[in-house]
Amino acid sequence: MSVPFVGVLFVFHYLPLWGWIMAFQKYSVPKGIFGSPFVGLDQFAKLFGDDRFYTVLRNTLAMSAMSLVAGFAGAIGLALLLNEVRSTLFKRTIQTIAYIPHFVSWVVLSNIVVYVLSPDRGPLNELLTGLGLVNEPIYFLAKETWFWAIHTIAALWKELGWSTIIYLAVLAGVNPEIYEAAEVDGAGRFGKMMRISLPSLYPTAIMLLILAVGQLVSTGYESQMLLGNSLVMDYSQVLDLYALDYSLSIGDYSYGVAISMFKSAVSIALVLAVNTAAKRLGQSHVL
Repeated sequence: MSVPFVGVLFVFHYLPLWGWIMAFQKYSVPKGIFGSPFVGLDQFAKLFGDDRFYTVLRNTLAMSAMSLVAGFAGAIGLALLLNEVRSTLFKRTIQTIAYIPHFVSWVVLSNIVVYVLSPDRGPLNELLTGLGLVNEPIYFLAKETWFWAIHTIAALWKELGWSTIIYLAVLAGVNPEIYEAAEVDGAGRFGKMMRISLPSLYPTAIMLLILAVGQLVSTGYESQMLLGNSLVMDYSQVLDLYALDYSLSIGDYSYGVAISMFKSAVSIALVLAVNTAAKRLGQSHVL
């Protein structure tokens, strides 16, 4: 039964690695991989000598780290709160509302964000103006230093509900007798949450953290491309957009592949580093 899935994994994830050879060539479409000349590590020297690369790397790591911290804290917090809800109908309603954004594409979600933040009769500006907090509309998406925060909030809104599923499943598996014993000892709801529910999430949270850290430099580009604009390019462009521009706009495919190889190497290094740190801290649930 696993053969079809292993085949799909091989075709779409391992077979394309053959194309990495382009990073060591001056690739030309007419000549192809076999006819393009080898240039050794010239593409990587060009990459690390480009000042723009370090700006893009900063943006990628900053937005990924902000989303990681907000996502982990938000998901664990929401899972703990939902676990304390006694009304099944209310709990399911909140879960459904929180899950919906995950199934909405970034195209739709980003348009909602742009509309809400629009200086031209956008709901947020209308609210701030109506309350007398500002005299003129604020151009939220035109302020460079605000883009990281806006992107983090949008990403949190989209994935928060979906991220709580695993944590809720873990909490559902906690032995009820432990809570009953804590009640006998005089623990309140907050005490049980902090001393029973939260510690039970640690192993799962560590495992998910290790996997998430490996994606710090592979955040995709859809959200940044759709929410960003030319005014905030220095803060919105990430590695994937940077590689896409070189590969498609400029036609330098070798440079784009070199960026992809760099991302893969950094991802592996981050996973190994976090995994090693978790082992030294005494966590047994590691990779």
